[in-house]
Amino acid sequence: MNEPMTMAAMESQTLARKFQNALHILDRTPQDLVALISRLSIGAVFWQSGQTKVDGWHVTDNAVYLFQNEYKLPLIDPWLAAHLAAFAEHFFPLLLWIGFASRLSALALLGMTLVIEIFVYPDAWPTHGTWAVCFLVIIAGGPGRISLDHLISRHFADRRSADR
Repeated sequence: MNEPMTMAAMESQTLARKFQNALHILDRTPQDLVALISRLSIGAVFWQSGQTKVDGWHVTDNAVYLFQNEYKLPLIDPWLAAHLAAFAEHFFPLLLWIGFASRLSALALLGMTLVIEIFVYPDAWPTHGTWAVCFLVIIAGGPGRISLDHLISRHFADRRSADR
């Protein structure tokens, strides 16, 4: 015997349907957009940090001072560390922004993030974890279709199929 639905049961079904529709819309979020936002935003974080280390084309004395007295990385000379960090914080974000060697760039900056977390600011793990997620999106899923990497891979795929 079928009993008529109560008003509460109908509202519950309607709410469940709305929830499913919302999830369906979220499932359609383009991975290309997620990758692009990850590349642009995390690149900006490192670029801005790099800008604090340079004056024009020169690494500042203040940057070297920080590597000597605050950062104190093991196994590397502070002068060299300041110069390498300034270079990496400019070079790899540029590559991320244009989407060239994106996975390699993300991996390099993830490594830098791990060094910062382990040796410099271990209490900043929530921030570094957020950065790591951006890098892992790029490393695991690639840079997306809005990238030079995609254009290059498509070019070589087209050439391979034409050669067959």
